[in-house]
This record gives sequence, C-alpha cells and structure tokens, in this order.
Amino acid sequence: MNRLLLLEDDLSLIDGLSCLLKRQGFELDIARTVGEANTIWTDGKYDLLILDVSLPDGSGFEVCQKVRQVSKVPIIFLTASDEEISIVMGLDIGGDDYITKPFKLGILISRINALLRRAKHFEMTEAEIVSNGLKVFLLQGQVYKDGQLLELTTAEYRLLCLLMQNSNIILSKEKILDKLWDGEGSYVDDNTLAVYIRRLRMKVEDNPGDPQMLLTVRGMGYKWNVLN
Repeated sequence: MNRLLLLEDDLSLIDGLSCLLKRQGFELDIARTVGEANTIWTDGKYDLLILDVSLPDGSGFEVCQKVRQVSKVPIIFLTASDEEISIVMGLDIGGDDYITKPFKLGILISRINALLRRAKHFEMTEAEIVSNGLKVFLLQGQVYKDGQLLELTTAEYRLLCLLMQNSNIILSKEKILDKLWDGEGSYVDDNTLAVYIRRLRMKVEDNPGDPQMLLTVRGMGYKWNVLN
C-alpha cells in the first residue's frame, strides 16, 4: 500500500481528498503548514508528496527544496494560480507535476497513479547507461559525469535517461511528453519541456551555450548525440 503526504491548509479540500485517497487504497498523512510537513517527513517514509503552494507559513516549494536534497520521491504541486512563472518554478526546483485549483479529483488520482508507476519502473531497472563521459545507475537513480555525482531533479533525471536510452534518435516533443508523463502530457507545454532541457544542459554539457550532446533538432525535437 502506497503512503502519501498531503500538505494543504484548506479544510474542505482536506476532507474531500482524504476520503477519496483512502477509498483508493492509499495511506495518508496530513500536514497543514510547512513546519508540520518538515517535522513529519523523513526520507523513505512516503511514496509520493502532494504539496499546496500557498500556505500560512510559507510555500510547498520550500518543502520540495528540502526533500530534493536527499530524495527523488514523486512530488505533485497544488496551485491556485495558473501563472506560468509559478508553474515553471515548481518544476524547476524538482516537482514532477502540478494541478491548478479547482481540479477534478479523478484527474488527481490519475496523475498520482502515473507517477507511482514510473517510480516503480525506475526502481525495478538494474541496468547502467554509459555515454559521453556520463554514467547512469538506473537502480540507484544516480548520474555521474567524469566521476562526479550530478544533482538532478527527478524530471531532469528521467528526461536524461529517455534521451540516452534512445541515443542518436530524434525524439519529438510529443513522444517525450508521452513517455515521461504517461500519455497525459497535454498539460505540459513546450515551454515547460524547454525548461527541463535548459536545466539539463547546464548540468551535463561542458559548454551549455554550445551543446554537443543534448541537441535541438529544429522542427523535429531533441536528440542525444553520441560523441566519437
């Protein structure tokens, strides 16, 4: 049984989500402030986090940043704002998904299950990928460049794995979204994917301004280029 942490201060939403998630077979812990969430969260305790962005004592972004220092547990943000800057910020610091309020409860369940399936898939994989001085340990969820551990967000890590597993093949934006977001990528636009690409280049390329490995193929998509 999967255990979730819900960080939310709206009592009516807490009641609705608690009933729904428990009916779906999830175990659920609830925090109403950033302070409570930081107190009860420990690495390995939860399979997924649902974090409201606006809280009485801060933001779910703060919790995400703390969690990402030690864990790649899936994170979904709940936000009352559909402003791009808020959405991009959440994904940029390590969030896996976001839902804008108000939302249909069935959509949330679908997103939760998609993230849990992907997390399970990566946990079960025991292979390594080696290319261009990078070594990916899929079981551990770690990436090394020239022997140095890279600090990647979950989304950056999964994007890198997808590209490296399809080396020298052009992947369309649509295919990338379909693979990384479990066929429900319509809510992730090109700008959001571009954020992931930009951040990933900053970490894996020697010169991000002149990328040699993670290439943009204009009008077609992206490609992981294997250097000689």
